[in-house]
Amino acid sequence: DPTEEPLPGSVEEIYRQLSPLINIPVTSGTLNDETAKTFTPCFTDFGITEIVIIADTNAPFTAVRVACNVDPKVAMIIKEKTADWPGVDIEVEPIREYPTGELTSEVIGFLGPIPAALEEEYRDLGFVPNRDKVGYAGVEASLNDILAGSNGKRVVEVDGAGKVIRDLEPPVEPEPGKNIKLTIDSRLQAATKAALIGEIEWWNRYFNDIRSSNGVAIAINPKTGEILSLVSYPTFENNRMARFIPAYYYEQLSRDPNRPLFNPAVSAEHPPGSVYKLAPAIGYMNEAILPPTQSVSCPGKITITEKYSPNDPGTPRDYVCYDDLGHGRVSFLRGIALSCDIYFYKMAGGYPGEVPEGLGIDRMAEYAKALGYGQVTGIELPGEMDGLVPTSAWKRINLSENWSIGDTYIAAMGQGYVLATPLQTLVSEAIIANDGVYMQPTLVHEVINDAGDVVEPFTPKVKWDITRDPLITVFNEFGIPTEEKKVVEPWVVSLTQEGMRMAVTEGTAQRVFRNFIINGKEIQTAGKTGTAEYCDDVAQEKNLCQPGNWPTHSWYLGYGPYEDPEIAVVAFVYNGGEGASVAAPIVRKIMEAYFELKAIDAGEPEFIAP
Repeated sequence: DPTEEPLPGSVEEIYRQLSPLINIPVTSGTLNDETAKTFTPCFTDFGITEIVIIADTNAPFTAVRVACNVDPKVAMIIKEKTADWPGVDIEVEPIREYPTGELTSEVIGFLGPIPAALEEEYRDLGFVPNRDKVGYAGVEASLNDILAGSNGKRVVEVDGAGKVIRDLEPPVEPEPGKNIKLTIDSRLQAATKAALIGEIEWWNRYFNDIRSSNGVAIAINPKTGEILSLVSYPTFENNRMARFIPAYYYEQLSRDPNRPLFNPAVSAEHPPGSVYKLAPAIGYMNEAILPPTQSVSCPGKITITEKYSPNDPGTPRDYVCYDDLGHGRVSFLRGIALSCDIYFYKMAGGYPGEVPEGLGIDRMAEYAKALGYGQVTGIELPGEMDGLVPTSAWKRINLSENWSIGDTYIAAMGQGYVLATPLQTLVSEAIIANDGVYMQPTLVHEVINDAGDVVEPFTPKVKWDITRDPLITVFNEFGIPTEEKKVVEPWVVSLTQEGMRMAVTEGTAQRVFRNFIINGKEIQTAGKTGTAEYCDDVAQEKNLCQPGNWPTHSWYLGYGPYEDPEIAVVAFVYNGGEGASVAAPIVRKIMEAYFELKAIDAGEPEFIAP
């Protein structure tokens, strides 16, 4: 009878006594199928009865969290009453706080409950499902073993009153998790985010349209591999996941077509466009396709006969440069500086009367892989993709087609089948900036134990040196790979650096990097622009893939100072347009912030122009 008083010790009586202590009603009377969908633990207007019903329905036989952030004095009162309130207990729950929040959420990630499908796996590792949390993204996920520590264990015999009589097994002491100091400079991270988002929003206003809504910008120290800033846009607010993962917020993020939970810095594979030209460029010189000072003609358009088999009569096909009027005579340095498409076509696939034998796709792939393409970097972030460096064998196996000279032309542009992540393109630049030495990219500066002692100090790790380690497969005169390997000659790397410097002084990035002066000092930089045509599912749905006028991604790679590099940066804007117009200004702003912060840290007085 609902009019009768609840029996002492009954569930109803316990709820009634507990209610005023935690300031939650016994019942709200508002539970139905629709309102149940809005339930979020710790943030709800439901009463105790409804909370228990919903939680028991969603996860039966598990503890129900009725109230959170309970006042310590109230917690003591409840703790004293647990003998009279069977099933009611107080649990101390560690809560992760993210002081930098959305600024670094793509790097740090967030914690969440152990997924049901992985309970056994985590239980074998010493975790307790329904209690312990694990990383769901960022370094929280990839470095979970370091951050989480390990649980203790005690198996005891108790008497009828619950008093411990003895240990049945030797107790195992818990081991606290360690702390990780990241390589990220939060000030530069903020400047990187502002530069990326600001440029995207400026162009959207300019076109009066949401032309682009996502992008990536990353900065690295090419000499050490330390990631100085890493921004993916859009992102999420990880503090909203600090205590639990709100279902409504997670669903909102999951349904967002811009995929804020996805980290495109390491997981998105896009055509890299002309920033990829640095790989075949190094191959041209190292394989002596032509001397560096020998030029080829760029008339704006060339025609070749495409053949897919020896008996194929061939089909004439035009290949154009982005400059319809052509660049005239183009040698190696001007080829990089102007990003001349026809120079790269001819050097990659050959051209009658000028380039008897081009680099070819299989040799091109060797140099691309030496610069880090086609493989994961091993950075401490989950979900890293390896991109794609195509070869003639790859096309036969995957598409059942022979490779053509036109395929080689297009691959040299970083188009066609070539795919790369923004981090991979940055690595290729960093290797060149660092005179051919590939330093392991990392987000971890040092690991610190609970006593505050550094247990793993930062030590830069060399992955390889393209000028010392024989990485390049040697092909015989018939184009067949041999067992022999060779290095990239140091002068080839130096010459490529010169071409990138020329891109800034008199090439495609000249306008953006003119008068690059910080605190009264000129900072010399080098770089490479990239404008990559694409036609993915999103572009097709929007009917953007028009023959001869495909949409383009915007890329830019830049590093400085030129003579002694401290920072290398990549900016990528999805559907951003020309690299020189959109991505390059982002990189300039990031580099400006870096050198301004460096001057501040060094205590240099602010320069005031006369």
